[in-house]
Amino acid sequence: MALPPRGLSEGRARALAALLERLERSFDKRQRVGFDPVEFPRRHRDPADQEVAGLFASALAYGRVEAMKPQLERVLRAMGDSPAAFCEAFAAAPRPTAFEGFRYRFNRPVDLAALSAAVGHVRRAHGGLGHRFAELFRAARGEEEPLRRALAGFARELREAPPARALLRERGPRGLAHLLPHPERTGACKRLNLYLRWMVRGPDEVDLGAWKAVPASALLVPLDTHLARIARYLGLTDRRDLSWRTAAEITGNLRRFDPEDPVRFDFALCHLGMSGACPPRRREACCSACALRTACRARFRP
Repeated sequence: MALPPRGLSEGRARALAALLERLERSFDKRQRVGFDPVEFPRRHRDPADQEVAGLFASALAYGRVEAMKPQLERVLRAMGDSPAAFCEAFAAAPRPTAFEGFRYRFNRPVDLAALSAAVGHVRRAHGGLGHRFAELFRAARGEEEPLRRALAGFARELREAPPARALLRERGPRGLAHLLPHPERTGACKRLNLYLRWMVRGPDEVDLGAWKAVPASALLVPLDTHLARIARYLGLTDRRDLSWRTAAEITGNLRRFDPEDPVRFDFALCHLGMSGACPPRRREACCSACALRTACRARFRP
């Protein structure tokens, strides 16, 4: 059973809601998009290409953004003008050397080839990634944690797609399992939830809103170290692990401010940390300029 969110009194919740609304309205999202992997799917107008470019961008969104972006550029350039059309054709005739020269931390060229083949396979079978996720989400409604169940099924189908498994026969499944983590486990699955935020929310200055059949109210924050730290400062959680349970607790408290769109504050909060405006070590100059300073528990630290 999902636990109720903890930690916010009614008075504190009202005060924090006003501050978050002010931050979200005033935050320069357009300027920060260039520092975020969401810039890659935003280059495309066709929702089919947005969902494919978005999956690759979110799957590789680990480590330093500056190191990841040139490798992702290389992958998407190899796909040509339409990543969706490339993946569908690739699933019919996969080549393990398609992304020769790609190398980023834990992943190798064959992992990207396997992901391409898997995406093409699911698109050919179901008409689109969004269509398939919506089917899985509808099937999970009425069950406990329907988003988690749908996301687990979605990632599993991609990992187990026959053309992907054939490509990974020698390397094994670890590379694709890293790109598409398991929501059934305890981790927050930040990158998969980030992908859902891009595809479901909006359209606005950041998110694409390409998947209309899934409600934004069902989303979970894509929990990373920046958001986790700032959430603790604001009393949205006292938990210190990057787990699904922590993400659910933070989302539950944010849902009190906007039940229909609880993750709309995520981009501004995360980029406060990413930009250095809210550094891990308290700096008075940063704190005094922060729109959330009156609600921040960190201001009492020496």
